Amino acid sequence: MRRQLALLALLALLSSTASAQSTPHQQLARAVYKQLVEINTVDSVGSVTDAVNAMAARFRAAGFPSADVQVLIPPGHPQKGNLVVRYRGRANSAQKPLLLLAHLDVVAAHREDWVNDPFSMREENGFFLGRGVADDKAMASIFVANLLRMKAEKVVPDRDLILALTADEEGGDMNGVKWLVETHRPLIDAEYAINEGGGGSLDESGKPIRNSIQAAEKVSVNFTLTSTNRGGHSSQPRPDNAIYALASALTRISQYQFPVVLNEVTRPFFAQSALVEPRPEIAAAMRAIVANPGDSAAAATLSRDPNLSSTLRTSCVATRLSGGHAYNALPQLATANVNCRIEPTSSFSYVQQELQRLAGDSIKVTYTLQPAGKLGTSPAPVAPDLLSAVNMLTRRMFGDIPVIPSMSTGATDGMYLRAGGIPTYGVSGIFSQGGENNAHGLNEKLRVKSYYDGLEFLDQLVRRLAITTKM
Repeated sequence: MRRQLALLALLALLSSTASAQSTPHQQLARAVYKQLVEINTVDSVGSVTDAVNAMAARFRAAGFPSADVQVLIPPGHPQKGNLVVRYRGRANSAQKPLLLLAHLDVVAAHREDWVNDPFSMREENGFFLGRGVADDKAMASIFVANLLRMKAEKVVPDRDLILALTADEEGGDMNGVKWLVETHRPLIDAEYAINEGGGGSLDESGKPIRNSIQAAEKVSVNFTLTSTNRGGHSSQPRPDNAIYALASALTRISQYQFPVVLNEVTRPFFAQSALVEPRPEIAAAMRAIVANPGDSAAAATLSRDPNLSSTLRTSCVATRLSGGHAYNALPQLATANVNCRIEPTSSFSYVQQELQRLAGDSIKVTYTLQPAGKLGTSPAPVAPDLLSAVNMLTRRMFGDIPVIPSMSTGATDGMYLRAGGIPTYGVSGIFSQGGENNAHGLNEKLRVKSYYDGLEFLDQLVRRLAITTKM
């Protein structure tokens, strides 16, 4: 009996896994997904160009004209290629294109730290595992597979669709989206873009409770704090120690919270999230902060959750530290990097001034890398056709749950598009529990079901937005 039960359980597991990959389209998407994950695209040691060329080959083999499949490599950066594919719509269409954006670079992953090879995609216990499976090769593979499907079905949209797969979103010295905006703007110009940053939330039982559209994001900027001193022999210590001075400055910064600032996206985010928030005290605090952003008790309650705290305000945190030049010498120099995620209605200069005030006159606060241009654009409402389509598809696929515009506390390439005048929204239809994907961390993963749900969601969404005369 035990053997029979075990066999039945195994057959059920195999059946559920097979059904998750049962359609030819799902099989194609998984193959593209696996191919991308298994190409090392880490900034320092990998090649985004290899991944770009692999995807370009798929589009050319599917019958896309060579002129519409462009591999664009910045001069002097042979491993930082970008792919721009144009799917032609009806001739003489008055509608501007729709841009589909995903980055192919990933955060570094050391083999010795992972249970299995981070650049070999695995499927275990209902999850895909590997570096980039969540950030951002899931969306990249979905966009590729869905456009290939439309091409195979001979779909002719009412507007052009543009796919951009890019480099250096996670760091590096040649951000693909920024470079495309500056040097190849006509190739990616669009009414708006669909990007990463959105997605759905699951409760502890795995039930969908909300879907989100990223309509704004905080902007990342790094500051260097520098403490200098004349130094001397360590046998004769003095109170004016460069390391101590820097440590004191960092302690003051760690104990400081920037003021609560709500904007056109975060205010309705808290109001609507309160309706489905399962923690009563958090829901009450959300309602209170919307009614009065100066409510310190509500802010304190929300601030116990790192994500909600970051949504409330600009945040700054020390991320790197260096000091001293010898074991037996007083330090002449100590430095620290402080990474700030700035609320989009704020400014670089305000944050720098606050850090300088907290650090004190003996510490010099400078930009680690001078930010280019303005901070970004003020939050704005979601495009009506996009919001309507996401609402409809969410109800159809996931039930009667709210669609809530949100502000990402991290940064995406959307900041370069928004600054360049192309509205950008994070939409995926990929659901997860908070923190389970472990993006940027060890053993990054994504639910198998969520991946295939996102595949279908984004396929239907793009068709609804691009084929207006038939749907």
